[in-house]
Amino acid sequence: MLWTVVWVVLVVGTLLGAFLLGRRLWRSVVALGAELSRAGETLELLGRRVEELEEAARAARAPVRPALGQDVDVLGARVQELRADRRARRAARRDRHRVTVAQAAERWLG
Repeated sequence: MLWTVVWVVLVVGTLLGAFLLGRRLWRSVVALGAELSRAGETLELLGRRVEELEEAARAARAPVRPALGQDVDVLGARVQELRADRRARRAARRDRHRVTVAQAAERWLG
C-alpha cells in the first residue's frame, strides 16, 4: 500500500512538472513568434528608409566632370576645400572614438 502511494505521488508530480514545463515552452514559442513578427515589420520599415536615403543621396550627388582646362586657382581652392572637409571628418571620427573608449572604460572599469 505504501509503495502504491509513493508511485502515485511520483507519477502525478512528474505529470504536473511536464505540464508546467510544456506551458512555459509554449509561452516562450508564442513570445518568440511575436518578436519575430515585430522584427520583420521593423526590417521592412528600415528597408524602405534605406531606399529613400539612397535615392536622396543619388539626387544630391553632384556629377563629376573632367577638370581639364579650368583655372588652376579654382582647382586649387577645390582641393583645399576637400582637404578641409576630410580633416573635419577625421577630427569628428577621432572625437567619437574617444567618447566610445571613455564610455567603455567607464562601463568596464567603473
